[in-house]
Amino acid sequence: MKLSNITKVYGNGSLKVPVLHDINITIEDGEFISIMGPSGSGKSTLMNIIGFLDYPTTGTFELNGEKISSASEKKLAELRNKHIGFVFQQFFLLPRLNALKNVETPLIYAGVSKRERSDRAMQMLTKVGLKDRVKHLPSELSGGQKQRVAIARALVNNPSIILADEPTGALDSTTSKQIMELLVQLNNEGKTVIIVTHEDEIAEYTNRRIILKDGRITDDRRRTP
Repeated sequence: MKLSNITKVYGNGSLKVPVLHDINITIEDGEFISIMGPSGSGKSTLMNIIGFLDYPTTGTFELNGEKISSASEKKLAELRNKHIGFVFQQFFLLPRLNALKNVETPLIYAGVSKRERSDRAMQMLTKVGLKDRVKHLPSELSGGQKQRVAIARALVNNPSIILADEPTGALDSTTSKQIMELLVQLNNEGKTVIIVTHEDEIAEYTNRRIILKDGRITDDRRRTP
C-alpha cells in the first residue's frame, strides 16, 4: 500500500478546512503499525482513506500497484470487502442479532451461502475464544467479548488488512491487553494490522509508529530489533 502526496480538504470556498497535508507512506504486507497524534491531528481521516471509506483531495493511493485514489464507489466497496477488516472503539454490533449472526453479516453482502456463512462465522468466533457465546446478544456480552465479536466479524472475509480505530478505548486495562494480544497473534499469522490510538502502552505492541500533528507526519519510526 502506497500513499503519495495525499491531502484532504473538507468544505469549499472560504469554508475549506485542510485536514491532511502531503502524506507519504508505504505500508508493506505484514506490518503492525500504530497511527498516533492528538485530537484533531487527522488520524481518523487518514484511517478512512487507508480503509477506502473516503477519497483524498489530491495525491495518489496504490494498493498492490493498482491506483485506486480515483476509483468508483462500487470499486471501493469491492476493495473494502475483499481486503479490509474494520474494528472500532464502539463495536457497532447489531443489537438484535446474536454473536453468530453479527459475524455472518459481511458474508451476506459477499453473496456467501447460508451454510457457509454459519460455518465461517463459527470458525472465527472459536478463533477469538467465543465458541460458547455464539447465541448471545450484544447486550449479554461484556465489553471485551463485544470487541472479540467485532474482531471475528472483521476476520470472516479473510482480509489482508485489519484497521482498528481505538480498539481498546472502551475497555479496561486487563481486557485491553487481551485484545492487543489477539491482534499481535493475527499479525504473527501474516495480517497487516493498523491501529489508531492515543495511548503509548497500546502503541508499544506495534512495530512501527506514525505520528501526526496538525495533519502532517512528524515522525515515522520502526522499532529496532
